[in-house]
Amino acid sequence: MKHFFVLTSVVTAAALAGCGAVKNMDTNSLANVGGTAYKAMSLSDGDITAMSDQSCAAMDQKSQIAPANSRYTTRLNQVIKSMPTNINGKTAVYKVYLTKDVNAWAMANGCIRVYSGLMDLMNDDELRGVIGHEIGHVALGHSKARMQTAYAASAVRGLAAASGGTLAALSQSQAGDLGEKFINAQFSQSQESAADNYSFDLLTERKLERKGLVTSFQKLAKLSAGSGSTGSSILSSHPPSTDRAAAMQKRLDARS
Repeated sequence: MKHFFVLTSVVTAAALAGCGAVKNMDTNSLANVGGTAYKAMSLSDGDITAMSDQSCAAMDQKSQIAPANSRYTTRLNQVIKSMPTNINGKTAVYKVYLTKDVNAWAMANGCIRVYSGLMDLMNDDELRGVIGHEIGHVALGHSKARMQTAYAASAVRGLAAASGGTLAALSQSQAGDLGEKFINAQFSQSQESAADNYSFDLLTERKLERKGLVTSFQKLAKLSAGSGSTGSSILSSHPPSTDRAAAMQKRLDARS
């Protein structure tokens, strides 16, 4: 089922990116879409890491990163003190983007980025819960699948060999396009719920406060309702943030 979801996602992404409306596709176009989907599914872990390294670097270059002496960096370092420093064998590298946007994301290479707008909205326990959720996406393989989807929808598709190939160095624009596609791709409902539960279990294991997982989703639900957001940030939650808050509260109550 997991592979079917990824394949469906990358076929859809490739179709929308490279072939226009599905109704206008001819047989050759459909075959090309299928080939792109297969290639995305066949990307090696090395390709995924290379894509993540280059696209994360491109996103860093186009963003304003909080300096080491920033209050945001100081706070983030304190928040993550008890959080993982290694995810799936990759060193976790945490940085803050100075922007009013409310978002956070993590790539399969351990690149974890938190937006200052999110930090302004959340207290430390809530922020830790959100970061644990993003770590969960990496640990559970969701970020890898998301990069496959981004690859199929971006201008770099076709640069990596279909199986076990080495990805060529991307230009700045190609890496930036890939990074944007990654950030804008959506996780499935089951992936979001699994990452929520991963964060809950991680916080439990490390004896950290878990109530923030409930209140963070409540805040996101309120903010989303006020803005009418339908974008790709964590405000666009599937399942809805109110349902996710209720699910985390249920787990919390069960352990009381």
